[in-house]
Amino acid sequence: MYPSYIGTGFRMQQTMRWFGPADPVSLSDIKQAGCSAVVTALHHITNGEAWAKEEILKRKNEVEKTGLTWNVVESVPVHESIKTQAAGFQSFIDNYKQSIKNLSDCGIKIITYNFMPVLDWTRTDLEYIVADGSKALRFERAAYIAFDLFMLKRKGAIENYSAKEIERAEKRFNGMTEDEKLTLQKNIIAGLPGSEESFTLLQFQQALDAYQTIDSNRLRQNLIYFLQEIISIADECDVKMVIHPDDPPYSIFGLPRVVSTVTDIEAIVAAVPSLNNGLCVCTGSFGVRSDNDLPAMIKQFADRINFIHLRNTKRNEFGDFYEDNHLEGDVDMYAVIKELVQLMQQRKCSIPVRPDHGHQMLDDLYKKTNPGYSAIGRLRGLAEIRGVELGILRGLK
Repeated sequence: MYPSYIGTGFRMQQTMRWFGPADPVSLSDIKQAGCSAVVTALHHITNGEAWAKEEILKRKNEVEKTGLTWNVVESVPVHESIKTQAAGFQSFIDNYKQSIKNLSDCGIKIITYNFMPVLDWTRTDLEYIVADGSKALRFERAAYIAFDLFMLKRKGAIENYSAKEIERAEKRFNGMTEDEKLTLQKNIIAGLPGSEESFTLLQFQQALDAYQTIDSNRLRQNLIYFLQEIISIADECDVKMVIHPDDPPYSIFGLPRVVSTVTDIEAIVAAVPSLNNGLCVCTGSFGVRSDNDLPAMIKQFADRINFIHLRNTKRNEFGDFYEDNHLEGDVDMYAVIKELVQLMQQRKCSIPVRPDHGHQMLDDLYKKTNPGYSAIGRLRGLAEIRGVELGILRGLK
């Protein structure tokens, strides 16, 4: 994979996310991009069900026939009942434990998950045109607030926003066509690639209602309970559980967030200190917050980082952000990759890394692609990432 002139040392394991046989980006495409592995999941299995060994091995064999490997799951979804501790939630935890055991028995030792209430990652625009004509994912705060106040009409929502934000949202809403409003609704609640759920407006409001009595402290307690239940199994099976940060890393729709900041991660680690209680560093998610110092976070949690998403975001004063090119935006990608390279040398291991949320560009502009997961944009990101890594490795003494 790497020419001899790069030198010795531990390097990133280059991967891409693959959504299974229906993914427009094939395993062959991913292999040609220079990856040695894929990150995937059993998306056809209903949330809350245990993953059977037969299904895991079927997917694993499918990947390995192409010469790639599957050693990171993204994700095994955490059922909403676990997050709210609704009636019967313990049975879903038991199923989760069984999935961990079955994945371990099949040789898959890194499992990604998140603890975001109701929605997975959220964007308002899936085709935001950037300066070079490619398309990116974007979160526009005025559009999001317009949806919350004037389409969803969530009870008490107005209390979450300033007068200036409400004014901007109302102006944004009044300027939308009916088609634009429907597209916004679809983008927010119809489910994005890798999302765990999709909703109608009524279903979405009902899902939000389940959190009326759950604040951030209660949600954190529920997360810690879940970890106390599953990490003992992960310890037995030598499985690394890696939690993905909130995206975006702050409250939306009045929902609590508990995996957005250094303080959040410290609380999780303190409660369940096993090194198998690990972290997926997503530079895009953490990077949306200006108060997150990413290189410092990597250094602080170095012994728990077992999976990495490298992407960049560009934010503005209104709370908007879009997915920028991998070496541009607000994240100092050189500093991040330098810390990661040093981390791998210190731990004497290679950590799986994937380029995340590439732009839709070139020929992919004329193809049907999963938003954020077209082939060429991620290929560009991976090429840039490996170039930075090469320069850092060659500079090590």
